[in-house]
Amino acid sequence: IKLNSMKNIKITTLLLLFLSVVSYSQPGKFKEKLQQKKEQVKSMKIAYITSELDLTPDEAAKFWPLYNDFEEKQREIRQEKIKNYMDRSQSSDKLTEKEAATLINQMETAEEDLHQLRKKFISNLKGVLPATKILKLKKAEDEFSKKLLQQYRDKRK
Repeated sequence: IKLNSMKNIKITTLLLLFLSVVSYSQPGKFKEKLQQKKEQVKSMKIAYITSELDLTPDEAAKFWPLYNDFEEKQREIRQEKIKNYMDRSQSSDKLTEKEAATLINQMETAEEDLHQLRKKFISNLKGVLPATKILKLKKAEDEFSKKLLQQYRDKRK
């Protein structure tokens, strides 16, 4: 089940990042609609996490700045990762073995950066939330991603 959750999170994140990258190359209307959808998803996620964690006002005041910073840094790492991959993979059949190895190293570095970022985030949370709520946060993020992915699948039917 944990593997499935991580897979859903990665798929959802990649989908959102892909749509972000695509939006920059599209005329204004699509970009505007996409931005509205992203804001809507962000609002839904905030509401869901707030509800699931049952944060006190004091906890919320300390938690949300940390979480928003974490999300922004995570987005930056993923965007850079996708940009590098998209730039290089378009000609993947023309990559030399050395170039492919470099690309793999960059991907591994990005994954390690994401891991270190999460570790630092959790460490920071330990001073703000009890351990039980930190665990609930992970569960809430996973469940939210699953629900979002399911909504996306249902709309496509």
